[in-house]
Amino acid sequence: MAAEIQPKPLTRKPILLQRVEGSQEVVNMAVIVPKEEGVISVSEDRTVRVWLKRDSGQYWPSIYHVMPSPCSCMSFNPETRRLSIGLDNGTISEFLLSEDYNKMTPVKNYQAHQSRVTMILFVLELEWVLSTGQDKQFAWHCSESGQRLGGYRTSAVASGLQFDVETRHGFIGDHSGQVTILKLEQENCTLVTTFRGHTGGVTALCWDPVQRMLFSGSSDHSVIMWDIGGRKGTAIELQGHNDRVQALSYAQHTRQLISCGGDGGIVVWNMDVERQETPEWLDSDSCQKCDQPFFWNFKQMWDSKKIGLRQHHCRKCGKAVCGKCSSKRSSIPLMGFEFEVRVCDNCHEAITDEERAPTATFHDSKHNIVHVHFDATRGWLLTSGTDKVIKLWDMTPVVS
Repeated sequence: MAAEIQPKPLTRKPILLQRVEGSQEVVNMAVIVPKEEGVISVSEDRTVRVWLKRDSGQYWPSIYHVMPSPCSCMSFNPETRRLSIGLDNGTISEFLLSEDYNKMTPVKNYQAHQSRVTMILFVLELEWVLSTGQDKQFAWHCSESGQRLGGYRTSAVASGLQFDVETRHGFIGDHSGQVTILKLEQENCTLVTTFRGHTGGVTALCWDPVQRMLFSGSSDHSVIMWDIGGRKGTAIELQGHNDRVQALSYAQHTRQLISCGGDGGIVVWNMDVERQETPEWLDSDSCQKCDQPFFWNFKQMWDSKKIGLRQHHCRKCGKAVCGKCSSKRSSIPLMGFEFEVRVCDNCHEAITDEERAPTATFHDSKHNIVHVHFDATRGWLLTSGTDKVIKLWDMTPVVS
């Protein structure tokens, strides 16, 4: 009798729609053109390109413009078709794209920074251009007059920039791992607060103005969700990458966070669950389970005639434990640990199968991602990699 063949369950994963190739150097930033099958990209090879999909199904440049310096970043406003480009020499160049995306007209230049521009944001509601540079300066300019309105010196080179239009709060993440919140006025700014949670530099920021959540990605491989609106100082850690987190995007309609990293991973996090803060690690001179002394506790070692042990910490309860009392591993997704981590034996027994249920899905882009852009209307994700390739993905199977 023939064995019955059970169909394999369908794996929900992103669908690769297109590879856009042709840049001579890394594409530092790119965006999907809304309502068009097109992409705008800026590259280290000094080119600005607008790629439109042709009848052949391939994307070809309708605009190919060479800038005087490598292009480090960009900001595109679809309503006005205003394109702001940050350059390696510190200049921000502004262009206006035609309705058919076949022509770009120079508008103005801002001498914004003394060195490479790292991030740009164009705020249409206030007619402001916000920027950060390797000169450790945050600046904002009037987009109508081109006049510099104000500036603020950051503690380290900024690598993340977000802005809340309603409250006029600017969020700046830098290489030291610090996030700075500034309150911006027309010609001055006030420091609201600074906070730090990463052990590495901040590499990306993403702001959800509805839930008032700030997400930060870091070279320490982690993402932290900061509850700004809750005013309770809640910070939720998400561990799902094996390399630095390079880019973040948030799908507001489904409350899902997309994080991408140097490991090529695209991680889609379900943020519509009740997540828990990781506990503070407790200090102790001996194991808080079996009372064995740790190796620096000479007095207890001498009194008990026992060899000192190495200290570990349970990721679930935060207690200081020895290796014997924390020999088990478990994932704790609601605490952000999608991979298995060290837990004490008591916590391992207490964690239920329901608590181990994943809250994120993992996908391989097959390139080292440096930038992402998500088009929520179509559910498309753009990834740009160190391989000089832009990839377009249909994310509707996983972001829905």
